[in-house]
Amino acid sequence: MDNGDIEGGDEEFHAPRGRKYRPVVANDSAIFQMSSMDPGSPSVSSLKNVKVDSQANRGSDARQNLDTIEINGSQRDSKLELFGFDSLVNILGLRSMTEQIAAPSSPREGREGDDAPVTYGRPQPSEAKLGTMMGVFIPCLQNILGIIYYIRFTWIVGMAGIGESLVLVAFCGLCTFLTSLSLSAIATNGAMKGGGPYYLIGRALGPEVGVSIGLCFFLGNAVAGALYVLGAVETFLKAVPAAGIFKETVTKVNGTSTAGIESPSSHDLQIYGIVVTIILCFIVFGGVKMINRVAPAFLIPVLFSLFCIFVGVLLAKKGDPADGITGLSLKTFRDNWSSDYQKTNNAGIPDPNGAMTWSFNSLVGLFFPAVTGIMAGSNRSASLKDTQRSIPIGTLAATLTTTVMYLVSVLFFGALATRQKLLTDRLFTATVAWPFPAIVHIGIILSTLGAALQSMTDAPSWRPRWKFHHWSMSFLGAALCIVIMFLISWSFTVVSLALASLIYYYVSLKGKAGDWGDGFKSAYFQLALRSLRSLGANQVHPKNWYPIPLVFCRPWGKLPENVPCHPKLCDFANCMKKKGRGMSIFVSILDGDYHERAEDAKVACKQLGTYIEYKRCEGVAEIVVAPNMTEGFRGIVQTMGLGNLKPNIIVMRYPEIWRRENLTEIPATFVLIINDCIVANKAVVIVKGLDEWPNEYQRQYGTIDLYWIVRDGGLMLLLSQLLLTKESFESCKIQVFCIAEEDSDAEMLKTDVKKFLYDLRMQAEVIVITMKSWEVQADGGTQQDESLDAYTAGLGRISDYMAKMKATAEKEGTPLMADGKQVIVNEQQVEKFLHTMLKLNSTILRYSRMAAVVLVSLPPPPVNHPAYFYMEYMDMLVENVPRLLIVRGYRRDVVTLFT
Repeated sequence: MDNGDIEGGDEEFHAPRGRKYRPVVANDSAIFQMSSMDPGSPSVSSLKNVKVDSQANRGSDARQNLDTIEINGSQRDSKLELFGFDSLVNILGLRSMTEQIAAPSSPREGREGDDAPVTYGRPQPSEAKLGTMMGVFIPCLQNILGIIYYIRFTWIVGMAGIGESLVLVAFCGLCTFLTSLSLSAIATNGAMKGGGPYYLIGRALGPEVGVSIGLCFFLGNAVAGALYVLGAVETFLKAVPAAGIFKETVTKVNGTSTAGIESPSSHDLQIYGIVVTIILCFIVFGGVKMINRVAPAFLIPVLFSLFCIFVGVLLAKKGDPADGITGLSLKTFRDNWSSDYQKTNNAGIPDPNGAMTWSFNSLVGLFFPAVTGIMAGSNRSASLKDTQRSIPIGTLAATLTTTVMYLVSVLFFGALATRQKLLTDRLFTATVAWPFPAIVHIGIILSTLGAALQSMTDAPSWRPRWKFHHWSMSFLGAALCIVIMFLISWSFTVVSLALASLIYYYVSLKGKAGDWGDGFKSAYFQLALRSLRSLGANQVHPKNWYPIPLVFCRPWGKLPENVPCHPKLCDFANCMKKKGRGMSIFVSILDGDYHERAEDAKVACKQLGTYIEYKRCEGVAEIVVAPNMTEGFRGIVQTMGLGNLKPNIIVMRYPEIWRRENLTEIPATFVLIINDCIVANKAVVIVKGLDEWPNEYQRQYGTIDLYWIVRDGGLMLLLSQLLLTKESFESCKIQVFCIAEEDSDAEMLKTDVKKFLYDLRMQAEVIVITMKSWEVQADGGTQQDESLDAYTAGLGRISDYMAKMKATAEKEGTPLMADGKQVIVNEQQVEKFLHTMLKLNSTILRYSRMAAVVLVSLPPPPVNHPAYFYMEYMDMLVENVPRLLIVRGYRRDVVTLFT
């Protein structure tokens, strides 16, 4: 995004901590203040005063010029105009990428273009956010710890035995744990908004999957909330029978009414259930803030009841507090180790004539809801301070805590009472609780109400920060979920999958006709056509953006005729793809007439295609015949590709040989190509030191250093992350260098950049360089001498070139001409540009001489400057840097904070 894309010329941008920034407007071509003089200052020596008689004189005068610039620089700062983008120092580039923009009311209004202004307002104050404990851990704990543990868990131990109960808990817990890992990976793949599971799944797998699963999840939560309420009411009526309005029902044990078990009337359950649901709805209508206030009131008694249960287990003795209790006994443990599946009546009481038949599969269906509830934290995504931290930690902590508690409980309950007691005492946990059962009754009621409250809580981009994740874990977790669904009920599984598929199909169609014919031979064509149309031609969302490099295979014509592409260009193109997947377009330009060289182009295209296939680089080969390289490139950049499958990054080699081999035509061609890329809105990556670029077997160590001078939509950051995915660079670490105007700004700038990188899920060390570090020191040593020698030589060559231009203009009586057009040269500005490149080059050599690769922003060619001058500026920038990527973005974000 260039300066003209930001509105608010006189408005002030307010940043945190009281800092105040002025937005860069169209007239501000600078990026940050430099300690050098304004071009119009009379104190700066002009180029025509530089003596070119000898190298010694040039060095002496150049050093004097530098000293003059440094001395006067403290009086009046000028802007580094060469890069031509907005400032990174004032953090406007960071703020504009992190601030949320109001959603457009229609797709047409949301279209971005050169004339579509984007405004950034002050962030609105928001209410206090939740941390990991209150926002995720407690809601998940409340949702997981439910009535099944209190009422059904001891019955399960009695039916399945200790051994199979341990297998059951581990099996269900493993499924939930793997699901939590996948949830953690999705939740840390970008900043989250409100929407809970729908937002998580929808942004990861698409809106169709998000809606289908989200609606099913919403329906499941609704049913679960109703069951939780009924469990609370049933426990209340069991504890206080006098509160019942209708007569209780009696369930016979072994066919006799004398040993019957009384149960609340269904009418009482309905009446009290409606009342409780209405009360919970009022709490939910109060918002998440109200729920957070009442959550401890529900959870603390539950935790206390669990404490009382375990104390009662340790204190229980034979026959105390009830018959059938043996106390913790090794004999009882052995007796209850194996399973004893029996027929029961509808109340779960063993009965030889009962209608219910139990097995391990049916127990999975009974127990599995006791390990679910992990989505309770993600339901509150809009209310969390840090979703990327809170959701993984809180969810996994709740999952592991409850799973461990279940496993310990299996061992305790199996060694505490006879199998008959476990199967017939519906509230065994209350029976053994210390000091009296009422504590557990209260715990059951509050746990079920808390779970119901959580079930009723907000709504029906891949670099995850969570590192403990792999696609195989997600696949295993999904497979376990499907297995458990079929174990519980194959019929309901089929119905639920069919419902989700119907919703997916409806959302994907959304009323659109989809008749693509049924010819088998045209199936692949139809699939490709549909995919291309679905991509469209509008701007790609940053989450879905991927590099499509257009690679110049024979840069500047310096390859043997039998080599169709520079070998290292294929290696570098692979480095721009994640895991080697993606498409590259390899292009060569043949000079000449198309009719005459058409057959040559076909042969060359075949050779190039064979070569890139040999180099195992996914891509296509293209040969273009044009009168010259400039015309060929201009045609390629306008027409290559279809829709959003057009190349978006131009990759080429830096012409390091142009001066050594006296290739005088290269500067003009180089500048024209860069300008064409800017006009066509293509990103540019220029590789300096291509011959030394490592292949996949050459492991690199050290750092990948980014000199992030201008905002490029995050392209430089993305490239560095892609490099880390390659074996050759996976041992490297990323360093981001930023420039601060004052020492007092350094810490604030470092904090802001680190926060920005954290939000982007990128790990990098941030290093802030102050202006004092940029100053040329008198005793700079070898490093300073190298840069100064290059500066002196470049200054002399520019002076010679300008003298020739002036002599030609005076002889012919014309204005100054270069590259076939009139040029206007501000001599002080030329000197300042060269001096700026000297400072940046010195900084790179000082901090990154041993880096595996350095990335730096590409300055656009200055208007009305000769191409020769621009090449001198660039040579000064890359001098003595062995491996350098020069990067320019293209007014679009290629990374996003949001998932």
